Amino acid sequence: MTVRLTVAQALVRFLAAQYSERDGIEQRLIPGCFGIFGHGNVAGVAQALLESAQGDGTGSDLPYHLARNEQGMVHSAVGYSRMRNRRQAMACTASIGPGSTNMLTGAALATTNRIPVLLLPSDIFATRVASPVLQELEQPFGYDVSVNDAFRPLSRFFDRVWRPEQLPSALLGAMRVLTDPAETGAVTIALPQDVQAEAHDWPEELFAKRVWHIPRPVPEPAALARAADIISSARRPLLVAGGGVHYSEATEALRRFAEATGIPVADTQAGKGALLWDHPQAVGGVGSTGSPVANALAREADVVIGVGTRYSDFTTASRTAFQHPDVRFVNVNVAAFDAAKHAGTMVVADARAALDALVDAVEGYRVDEAYTTTHREHAERWNQVVDEAAHLGHQPLPAQTEVLGTLNEVMDARDVVVQAAGSMPGDLQMLWRARDSKQYHVEYAYSCMGYEIAGALGVKMAAPEREVFALVGDGSYLMMSQELVTAVSEGIKLNLVIVENHGFASIGSLSESVGSQRFGTAYRYRNPQTGQLDGDVLPVDLAANAASLGADVIRVRTIEEFRDALARSRASVRTTAIHIETDPLAPVPSSESWWDVPVSEVAQLDSTKQARKTYEARKAEQRPLLRPSDVSGSQEGSS
Repeated sequence: MTVRLTVAQALVRFLAAQYSERDGIEQRLIPGCFGIFGHGNVAGVAQALLESAQGDGTGSDLPYHLARNEQGMVHSAVGYSRMRNRRQAMACTASIGPGSTNMLTGAALATTNRIPVLLLPSDIFATRVASPVLQELEQPFGYDVSVNDAFRPLSRFFDRVWRPEQLPSALLGAMRVLTDPAETGAVTIALPQDVQAEAHDWPEELFAKRVWHIPRPVPEPAALARAADIISSARRPLLVAGGGVHYSEATEALRRFAEATGIPVADTQAGKGALLWDHPQAVGGVGSTGSPVANALAREADVVIGVGTRYSDFTTASRTAFQHPDVRFVNVNVAAFDAAKHAGTMVVADARAALDALVDAVEGYRVDEAYTTTHREHAERWNQVVDEAAHLGHQPLPAQTEVLGTLNEVMDARDVVVQAAGSMPGDLQMLWRARDSKQYHVEYAYSCMGYEIAGALGVKMAAPEREVFALVGDGSYLMMSQELVTAVSEGIKLNLVIVENHGFASIGSLSESVGSQRFGTAYRYRNPQTGQLDGDVLPVDLAANAASLGADVIRVRTIEEFRDALARSRASVRTTAIHIETDPLAPVPSSESWWDVPVSEVAQLDSTKQARKTYEARKAEQRPLLRPSDVSGSQEGSS
């Protein structure tokens, strides 16, 4: 039996029938679709979604959400999927040309973060009957090239459906990658606009309910044995928990492993909350913006156990974090690509399955009590520093650390804080005390300005029972605030904290550290005397802007007022923005770590010359991390 439908109608009906399953829990794989319509999809996917929404008698159902920015809707899809531990993936449809290419940044973010999203960019006419069409890129070397080819290097799966007959294989390939924990990321199916509206006779079995089983690969016995041998030989081990611990729902397995072995657990930005902050084995973030406790342990660790981490340069402090001459790595990761990093002993497996197996494999092993006592005493001293940073009493404007500390104190354990870019991710990783495994949601693999509000929208859609707080600086707010309109129109309540410091605080600090004197990082008028952007502060009113987009707004100046505003925002049923100004030069505790940003090798500025000397000294600490992990730690040599 066959059913006559357009390609777009078949697409929608197929997506509505897809389910994922893990650990016996079954749910819709594609729970909805974000979209902005234009020429390219208004007569195709839009028409199909309309029929679905109005009921066409087939039982198909793919809820549609009108977005305001194509990049933003991909960020929302990422926030949604991450909150659902990658068990579900939203679809995103856009018109041809700029509508589609606006999704490129979102695609890069999704793939970098290993988060599944389904992108449906519209494309040029397959028949070429009217070429060149509006917004078509023409390349003289090939008429089959379109702007959507830019998605190829950004996607884990890419296909273009030139003919209706190609749709089934494209869809099945897309679903495979969306549900593959090792290969997932942005999945792109480009849809020529004429093909979307073209009718075809489809086999009915294409639209039958299909369940995609998300696997939990178990560790290969020999690999597990090698890992256990190395861990059991360690005198000063450190475990680094990455986002994979959350996605595999391995937090309890991690806790059991840490308690059985006494091994301290540090975390990455994506891994924060894998072990709650007050657990005796928790030592905070590791790396460039981590805690001095974790970084001190990292410098002396003889064995580093990475679980679900991709070892970004912030995690490794640009390969200066791990200084033991014989340091070895044991890497547990569902993706062999990440498990092989730093010449580590590879355990290619699901994080939960591997940690459960390692508890048994290293039975009887436990770190020395003296090692445990040392890091706990260090942690107690660091906690006092964190408390002080949260209660500085800085004048005349509060410090950003006070804003973050107050929010941390006021939030319930099951609330979620969302952030991505600027100076706040560093302060958050260093100072935030996660009291629930899903409380901390910072996108730092791509650190994309503009993710905060859009990502928070997706988080709230995925977890409507939680209060969601989006933290956004003025730089990120000006990049992308449009999805506030989407939240208002959908009746999705967000708590937005706008932290204004009249510029790019993070890059300002970085600029100063590399001798560039905060050049081009402040929001100022151009000064006619100097010719530079160092005049008066611009009269930008972000609070008024948020109000114009439909949010309720509370303006505050002090931390006391901020605390009260948070309570009012929580009690409200409407999206509420709290605006507070902070001092970008207020002190922040040191992570006692480093990040490699090259400094000019020759310069006339004294500030740059001095920064270069510091840079060269830190560069000397970098290590290649190539030492084979199966070499005994007692042997001489270094990696």
